[in-house]
Amino acid sequence: MESKCARVEGHGGAGDLVERLPQAVLIEILSRLDLDSLCSAAPVCRALRSSVSQTLALIPSLDLSGFSPSTNILNSVIRDNRILRSLTLDCSRLNDTSIQYFLKEHLQELVLFKCSHFSSHIFTAIGERCPELRLLTLEVVNHSELESPDACKEALDLMAKGCLHLESLCIKFPDQYTSPGDYEFTGIVLPNNIKSLILQPISIRQAMVLIPMGSMLRSLSLVLTEITDILLAWIAFKLPVLAELCLEDRPLQEPPMHRDLTNTGLQLLGLCRNLTVLSLTRSKENCTATFRRVNDVGMLLLAERCKGLESVRLAGFSKVTDAGYASIFHSCVNLKRFEIVNAPFLSDLAFPDDCNASSSLIDVRLISCKLLTSDTVKSLSLCQNLEVIDLSGCRSISNAGLIALKDLRKLTTLDLAGADITDNGLSSLGMGNSPIASLCLRGCKRITDRGLSLLLHGNGVISRTLTKLDLGYLPGISDRGITTIAELCSQLADLCVRHCFFISDASLKTLGSLAGLQGDRRQIRKLDLYNCCGLSILSFDLLARPYFLRLRWLGVGNTRLSGRGKEKLVELSRARPGLSVCLSGCEMGCNVGWSFHECM
Repeated sequence: MESKCARVEGHGGAGDLVERLPQAVLIEILSRLDLDSLCSAAPVCRALRSSVSQTLALIPSLDLSGFSPSTNILNSVIRDNRILRSLTLDCSRLNDTSIQYFLKEHLQELVLFKCSHFSSHIFTAIGERCPELRLLTLEVVNHSELESPDACKEALDLMAKGCLHLESLCIKFPDQYTSPGDYEFTGIVLPNNIKSLILQPISIRQAMVLIPMGSMLRSLSLVLTEITDILLAWIAFKLPVLAELCLEDRPLQEPPMHRDLTNTGLQLLGLCRNLTVLSLTRSKENCTATFRRVNDVGMLLLAERCKGLESVRLAGFSKVTDAGYASIFHSCVNLKRFEIVNAPFLSDLAFPDDCNASSSLIDVRLISCKLLTSDTVKSLSLCQNLEVIDLSGCRSISNAGLIALKDLRKLTTLDLAGADITDNGLSSLGMGNSPIASLCLRGCKRITDRGLSLLLHGNGVISRTLTKLDLGYLPGISDRGITTIAELCSQLADLCVRHCFFISDASLKTLGSLAGLQGDRRQIRKLDLYNCCGLSILSFDLLARPYFLRLRWLGVGNTRLSGRGKEKLVELSRARPGLSVCLSGCEMGCNVGWSFHECM
């Protein structure tokens, strides 16, 4: 690009125009660009490089979680910034030697995702270098073969003593590497003004020691081995101003009946008079246990005593029926978010035709509730303020449901994974006025290329608003469907076609070559090609420059590229340092499972 600038200068000095602009004007223009655009402008000429450097130094808040910067890239972006107050990082490629570059004295908010190469020194360094921190979030792997839990505990203590102004603290250790007893969070002395606390994983014993320290806590989120009545009683009595409570347990085996959560525990939550957000979930990650001692009575007591709830998430309540869920849905008049997961007895009867009374609802997620049909969707369609509908795993949802949703004018996210919809159903959605930005059709096996054509060629707005599309596990999708998407979805940024066996090199060529033909066209940032066995080794050339210039994440596990083309993928990663290449089959972005592997 610099040579191009030089050639222009040689023809009448037109390239001097940028140099002639007052630097203040140039910086004002650059300050309106995003980070990608700034980095693209910097190499053009000396004037732009200098102005970009000054612009980056004037940004008080930076979010670099969209890609995995190397130490050199990170240093070049934030090196001269003396006013940085908020920083969010994907730390997949960073290690202890990077700490000195991003831990700045005046930071007030620090969010570090995917810290897979840091030692416990990261905790000590934060306590020493960032005394003004108000918010801290850490996703970190502690490598037990390199250092003991005691070393990690000591580092955590030093961090807590150094960051006395913390108001929000989130520390997550992936529990594939540890058990709740491995790290003694009990050694942490919480700052007096702590208002939000998230710890994962933690034992009940440790939680009950920490909770009294946070008497001013307004938000508490814990991941434990089990949720019990005693824990809920302790929370209800010790945290008088609590407004948000999120508890998840991951039992290793079925908890004993005498120690499991009961209706009494739910009733005790009524003592939390300020409670507006409640999430109680039992994960099936380790075993298939459920909350066996909670039934409709518990839900009725909860609904009666916590009518101020605005957000509810419940998972693993296998004994609760329509009556229990309906009591919460209808008693909480300010309910905005309602999520139920794995409810075997939840049916259409819980959502009568007068759902329009719930005008405050904006987010409804009914996941893996197998008794629900399109009648529920019709009832929900009366809630005109809905922005998010997630019905993934509800296999009895049919075309009639799509017809009911097509005119929700605020709907931006729709997940129909596994639904029994067809091409004709997509035709109805394509003629609607819902400004859907994120659409998931994963596992809807009756959808073909024809359905995508009907969806995007309709008279509706979806072709202009769609930014994220999931077509995973669709045997009827081929290069023809991808061509339709590439030509009509000008704003598409994230595309998943994993397990689509008829996707070939032609699809990559189409997606890559169309990316820059229109000035207002958005370019693909995340592309999931896992197990697309139709791709050849030659498709590597279609992933290199000048194709997919803004690609930040690429999933190519279980393809020819991850086998014979592995060396070329290493070359690709080196040539494009902002690109993460995943070979492990992770979902887009590697947000789940990142601790198991390294991206290239």
